Amino acid sequence: MMNQTALVEQDRRGSAPTFQQHWNIMTAEQKMSFYRLQAWGFRLLFVRNMPRGPLAVIAQDQELAALTADGELDTNPQIVLRGQ
Repeated sequence: MMNQTALVEQDRRGSAPTFQQHWNIMTAEQKMSFYRLQAWGFRLLFVRNMPRGPLAVIAQDQELAALTADGELDTNPQIVLRGQ
């Protein structure tokens, strides 16, 4: 049985966006960079809307990275994930 806190968290966040919804938020530069990085095993986790434009958070195995709005790869992003 789900505890009340988990139920409230689930309701507050709603359903998780799909890959396509995240993809649609990305800039053309991010999409081109991500396309090349997929060959190295990177996967798209999510996209955050930031003041300087969308930030695509990607991962390779357990290592996080990010693509800035202009498509630059940041292998040491200062990202705080929920639940960590």
